[in-house]
Amino acid sequence: MKEKLRLIYQQNKGLTFILPSLMGVSLFFLFPYLNVLIQSFMSPMENEGVSLRNYQQVIDNQAFRLAASNTIKFVGVCLPILLSLSLVFALMLRRSSRVTHWLKTGFLFPMVIPVASIAFFWRLVFEKQGLLNLLVSTIGLTPMDWMNTKEAFWLLVFTYVWKNLGYNLILWLAGLSGISESIYEAAQVDGANQWMIFWRITVPNLLPTFFITTVLSTLNTFKIFREAYLVAGEYPHQSMYLIQHVFNNWFREMDISKMAAGSVLNTGVIMGLILLLQRKWGAMDE
Repeated sequence: MKEKLRLIYQQNKGLTFILPSLMGVSLFFLFPYLNVLIQSFMSPMENEGVSLRNYQQVIDNQAFRLAASNTIKFVGVCLPILLSLSLVFALMLRRSSRVTHWLKTGFLFPMVIPVASIAFFWRLVFEKQGLLNLLVSTIGLTPMDWMNTKEAFWLLVFTYVWKNLGYNLILWLAGLSGISESIYEAAQVDGANQWMIFWRITVPNLLPTFFITTVLSTLNTFKIFREAYLVAGEYPHQSMYLIQHVFNNWFREMDISKMAAGSVLNTGVIMGLILLLQRKWGAMDE
C-alpha cells in the first residue's frame, strides 16, 4: 500500500506543488465567478431562471452602451501609445548605460504614487476654480470646467500612460536583455543597418514579451476607473463614463442580476481579446 501511494505521489508530484495555489484560486476566484455566472441567468427577486433576459436588458441599456463604447475607445487609444512609447524608451535606455539607473527610477516613480494623490492633483489643476483656469484668466481667456468637457477623456489617457509607462518599460527591458548580443554583432558584420536589425532581429525576439505586455496593459486599462471616479464621481462627463461606473451604480442599486450579466459579458470580451492576441502572436511567432 505504501509503495502504491509513493508511486501515485511520484506520478503527481507537480500537482502536489500547485495544489495550495489551485485551492486558493478556486476558493476566491473560480467558485465566486461560477456563482456570478449562475446569477446572470436568475431573477433577483423570484430567484428563478430567466434565460437570457438579463443579458438582453444589459445590452439594451443606454448607459452600458455608452460605457462600453468609451471603454473600447480608451483601450484602442491607450494601448498603441503605451506599447510604442515604452518600447522606444526601452530601446533608448538599453543603448545608454550611463543614465539607465536613475531614468528607470524616474519611470517607476508614478507607480508608487497613491491613486488618491493623483486624483487630488488633477482636481487641483483642472477643476473650474483650479490652477489651469487661474492661468487662463490671467491671460484674458475664458475659464472652462475642464472635467466636464471632452478633454477629460484625454486626461484619463495621459494618466494611464504616465502611470503604466515604467512598468511596461521594465518588461521591454527584460525582453531585450534576453536577446544575445552576438546576434546583433553577426548582423552588423553582414552589413545590416539599424532599421533592418530592429525589424529582423529585435521584433521577432520580442514577440513573447509583446504578448505578455499587451495582456497586462489591457487588464490595467480597466483599473483607470479609480482615477475617473475620484476626480469626477459616479456620473462624470459622458466621454469618461466607463464600464466600471455602470457596475458601481448597479451595485449601489443592488441590481445583482444585471451586474452579473454585465460582468460575464465583460469577462467574455476580455478573454476573447486575449485569445485572439494569443492566436495572432502564435502565428507571428511561427
